[in-house]
Amino acid sequence: MDSMHGGLEVLLVEDLATDADLACRAISRIGAQIFVARDGAMALDYLYGLGAYSERKGEPRPSLILLDLSLPKVSGLEVLQRVKSDERTKHIPVVVQSSLGEEAYVSESYRLGANSFIVKPSNSDEFVTVFEQVARYWLSLNQHAV
Repeated sequence: MDSMHGGLEVLLVEDLATDADLACRAISRIGAQIFVARDGAMALDYLYGLGAYSERKGEPRPSLILLDLSLPKVSGLEVLQRVKSDERTKHIPVVVQSSLGEEAYVSESYRLGANSFIVKPSNSDEFVTVFEQVARYWLSLNQHAV
C-alpha cells in the first residue's frame, strides 16, 4: 500500500481475528502498511529480526505499534517493557489497546512507557473510527523522533 504514508508501517499486535480485521480496515484507510502479529512472541520476533523473521534483521522498524494487552505466549505488558527498554525501539510510539480500562492496567502501561492507552470500543463502526483516528494522529500529526 503506497500512498502519502508510503514507508509508514504499523505493527498491530492483536490475537483476536475480529479486532485485527477491524483495526486493519481502519489503518488501511490512511494508507499505512500493516503487519499483524497474533501473539507477543511473534511481535518481538518481528521487531528484532528473530526466528521466522531473521531475514528482516529487525529493519525497517514500524512507525507505530498498536499493542493489545491480553496476548498469548508473551503478554502485552512484557512486549511493552521490552520495546521501551531497548535503545533500538524505545522511540517507537506504542498505543496500548485493551477491552479492559482498569486503572491498574492503565497505570502499569504508562509506567512501562506507553505513549497512549485506549479502551477498544465494542461497537464495530466506532472501533474502526477510533483506530483510524489513533493511527492518523500518530502517523500524520505527531512529530516523530528518528
